[in-house]
Amino acid sequence: MRLPIAAMFRAYGALLLFLLVLSTSFTIAPLTHSQSGRQKAANANSNANSNANNRARQVTKNTNGSAAEQTNRHTPTTTDNEQGKTEEATDVVRVTSNLVPVPTTVVDVRGIALTNLKLEDFELRVDGQPNLISDISRAETPVRMAMLFDNSGSLSESRDFEKRAAVRFFQHVMRPADQAAIYSVSTYVELSQPMTNDVRRLQQTIENFGKPDGATSLHDAIFDALVYLKPYSGRRVLVIVSDGQDTTSRLPEHDFANTLQRLLSDDCQVYVVQTGVYDNANVRDLAAERRMQEFAGQTGGAAYIPKSVGELDDAFAQISADLAQQYILSYYPAADKRDGRFHVIAVTVKTRPNARVRARRGFVVKTHDRA
Repeated sequence: MRLPIAAMFRAYGALLLFLLVLSTSFTIAPLTHSQSGRQKAANANSNANSNANNRARQVTKNTNGSAAEQTNRHTPTTTDNEQGKTEEATDVVRVTSNLVPVPTTVVDVRGIALTNLKLEDFELRVDGQPNLISDISRAETPVRMAMLFDNSGSLSESRDFEKRAAVRFFQHVMRPADQAAIYSVSTYVELSQPMTNDVRRLQQTIENFGKPDGATSLHDAIFDALVYLKPYSGRRVLVIVSDGQDTTSRLPEHDFANTLQRLLSDDCQVYVVQTGVYDNANVRDLAAERRMQEFAGQTGGAAYIPKSVGELDDAFAQISADLAQQYILSYYPAADKRDGRFHVIAVTVKTRPNARVRARRGFVVKTHDRA
């Protein structure tokens, strides 16, 4: 009986061991696999979420933060200068291109400036037809001026007087908001003093001019100065100190007619102090006088022909007073006036029929400047 019992126990033990192994195989293995699956899934999801969150934060930051700010900062420049697609940028270009400023000086019968007029006092006619004046401002509008100082040999007689008068002019006319440049005009044209509001530098430039020599390239100087003044806002003014003779301008298109048209299309007002003339009419260049008077009259400026040192100083004083007392009327031409042709302007003061008005007599809006 012992053997069978022992054998039975051994068989029973073997059976228990088999069942234990079998149970372990079916229980532990699935649990291990399941945990491993959850861990991998958790790790994968955690990494994916982490990367996704990182990417989301980066995208959000770039889109709504600095990149958007950079885009907003860059858009006006790109739109204004290159594309011109937004309505706002188009309006800016249109206003800049089509505005015709009309500097206007008004005096009574005694020559005293009338300084208390309002927009409704004025009437503007273009080609004979009444037109709306969109705005009016006073002479506080900054001046951007270029003085063309004739250094040719024809002006040696009155040289010192001209220099002293020009220095006094800058001392009296320049305000902190104003700026001026000085060109030396002879056979060649030179920008002797770039744009500045430093009166001392302007004064030194005039004083340092040497002995006059050479011919006169006056029309070349006008074109050069207009190109230089073009980017500046405010009232653009040329002050020509010369006998008005043009003897050596090099380009055929710089004749009188084209020079006048360029002055009108660039909205530049001209004042002339015509020096180097004498009481003897036989030595006066009457044609040069008429050309200078036309430049000044058509642009709303004035031409002065002083016959003495006192009158020379008075001429600069009058220009200074003009710039300080002007009204600036603003006019936006209709589409049919933006055709590159000359159109006549006439300004009157309805409420003061005896007032004397000096303003530009016409304008030209180039076709390529149209909105």
